[in-house]
Amino acid sequence: MSRRPSWLYEGARVLDPAEDREGIVQFIGDWEDPKTRRFIPEAVFLRPEGGGVEWVVADHQALRQADPR
Repeated sequence: MSRRPSWLYEGARVLDPAEDREGIVQFIGDWEDPKTRRFIPEAVFLRPEGGGVEWVVADHQALRQADPR
């Protein structure tokens, strides 16, 4: 797994192109995919700004830094 970029940290705003939406990083840590039972170290847990349903991104390389507001 490649090293995380400096802009990817808890509280950062990021763009998830796969979901075509922005989210706030809630947590970066271990996760087991319930479908494949594959263990993912350093998965990124995201939540929409203002609250909502959390989603998980297994590979941080898929994420992009969100444009500043």
